[in-house]
Amino acid sequence: MHLDRLFLGLVLLSASLWCQSTAPRRHGSAPQRVKASGPNLILITLDTTRADRMGFLGSKRELTPNLDQLARQGIVFTHAYSHVPLTTASHATIFTGTYPQFNHVIDFGISLSERLPYLPDLLRQRGYHTGAFVASLILDPLDGTAPGFDRGFDVYDAGFHLRARGANRYRSVERRGGEVVDHVITALKRRPPGPFFVWVHLYDAHDPYDPPEPYKTKYADQPYDGEIAYSDACVGKLLTALRALNLYDGAFIAVMADHGESLGAHGENTHGVFLYDETLHVPLLLKLPGNRGAGKQVETRVSLVDVAPTVLRSAGMAVPAEMQGASLLTMIPGASPAKTPVEQDRPAYAETDYPHRAFGWSSLRALRKGKYLYIRAPQTELYDQEADPQEEHNLSATSKAVSDTLGAQLDEFRRKTSQTIVDLAKPDPEKLQKLQALGYVASNTTDTGSSAGEKGINPKSRIEVSNLLHDAMLDVEDTRYQEAVPLLERVLRDQPNMAVATMQLGIAQAGLKNYAEALAPLQKAVQMLPDSGMGHYQLGLALFETGDWKGAAPQFEAAVARAPRWADAHFSLASVYARIDRVPEAMAELDTTLSLNADHYRANLLRGRILSLQGNPLEALPNLTKAARVQPDSREAHAFLADAYRQLGRPLDAQRERSEAERLRPANP
Repeated sequence: MHLDRLFLGLVLLSASLWCQSTAPRRHGSAPQRVKASGPNLILITLDTTRADRMGFLGSKRELTPNLDQLARQGIVFTHAYSHVPLTTASHATIFTGTYPQFNHVIDFGISLSERLPYLPDLLRQRGYHTGAFVASLILDPLDGTAPGFDRGFDVYDAGFHLRARGANRYRSVERRGGEVVDHVITALKRRPPGPFFVWVHLYDAHDPYDPPEPYKTKYADQPYDGEIAYSDACVGKLLTALRALNLYDGAFIAVMADHGESLGAHGENTHGVFLYDETLHVPLLLKLPGNRGAGKQVETRVSLVDVAPTVLRSAGMAVPAEMQGASLLTMIPGASPAKTPVEQDRPAYAETDYPHRAFGWSSLRALRKGKYLYIRAPQTELYDQEADPQEEHNLSATSKAVSDTLGAQLDEFRRKTSQTIVDLAKPDPEKLQKLQALGYVASNTTDTGSSAGEKGINPKSRIEVSNLLHDAMLDVEDTRYQEAVPLLERVLRDQPNMAVATMQLGIAQAGLKNYAEALAPLQKAVQMLPDSGMGHYQLGLALFETGDWKGAAPQFEAAVARAPRWADAHFSLASVYARIDRVPEAMAELDTTLSLNADHYRANLLRGRILSLQGNPLEALPNLTKAARVQPDSREAHAFLADAYRQLGRPLDAQRERSEAERLRPANP
């Protein structure tokens, strides 16, 4: 019995840190389809891809031969702009044809309202078969931070989860582009009759930059370029498959980036904070059926809000009145029957609330009009982009009349485009806990007013804090806790009350097994962010490891209350209940864990062991067998199975499992 309790203690003390939910995908119910007659539609979004890396936009780096070939058979928009430098928010604009201030998807984890016009839903209603193939947790509607994005899709290929410690990021929080394209090609080969709409999302250019070979070696000094070259190769693989399936010539194909990447410009290492061209000027090209308009370049400024109307018009469908963009086909001779004259200057609006919601700084707004870029910030910025394309010389003080005029026009534009049909939603706390896996900061504010974030610290004076925190969070995600601690301490010296940095410091200290040192920052983080399921969970783990099991229980209870679909939080609560002799409640939490993730290794292991210790070895067998199958190198699973078989009077099975447990015994336990 002593060994039984020892094994049970080992299970309880090794509660997994990361959620591994594998909830089933939700597929759209079979619609009442009309017979569609439009072309096949393929929309490709390249995450975090700068315009200046594209050969068809003038780059001499020779990174994009496949996209360049597609551009020669299509139409290139040389001055295309994103409206927000964040993946989820930008894709919401792409698919709804509405501005962020209208659709309110301005943060991660905010559900896309069913009242918004949504491109895949509109196409499916008109008889299109629809499929989404995404490459990152950030666009996973069930297990990631994009709730509601699966509306209108017959198939939404995602299925991501947070990384277990030491796990491969390309088997958890993201996929390589080649794997995404393989899924697309397989689906196309099995497609039902009739036209289809396919969305393909490639995430490779997002940091951390880690291209596969041979790009890793070839671009060792510039790994971001390696990711761009790899993404281009993946697009080429898809285009080759389309040709082989006789789907290329008659298809409408749109390729765009959701946003770019700063790469150190203006002091920002990645994206999300600033509104300069490095993160907002994006590649955009269209290939029309029959290659109509091939080789044309459109110099007029356009925006990603125009994409959904363009796709709808290409399918011969009307554009809903709620959509705020305009079809780009009117700019292409022979591509549209519309006679609408092309505007010589189409202003482009952009915004980011990320500095405010993540760090408590000021939000930023921008308007590109004529030759000027105007940025609404605590210190107004104005740039002549013809004379100063790098946006280095602020003219706001010397060109006050221009600045004031553009500021008034920005206010008027935002007023008109903010009159929405949806309610302002708050981020889902269950989704926000997953952002650190991708280097983002969860919301640190509850401000919801339209101008609530336009006051505060100028992000330009604090951008180094954002860079340090971003790097530290990726270090924590990759279990480089020793490297993360000094970065987080630097952040907190500058902003001692930054809740997310405080929490990350506690997580890093716990990762180093400095549990006593982890308690203070985690307790402070929970006080500052009482609604954070992750904060309560991490504090519960630290309390558990210091032996305060009764203190850990309410923290895990708070975590599951705030994130009811988080399997690992339920498992940790079950573990602590078992430790403090609340076994019936522990079994209930284990049942919940397994309803969320039937393959949860530790939940199967613990449930089976408890049943075995209670004298129910026959009922324990399915859980223990599952645990051994999920993690075949688990000594505990085989040892517990051996004991269950012994109780059942099956000596041969018991001996087999006991031998396997002995084989797995570490040489230096």
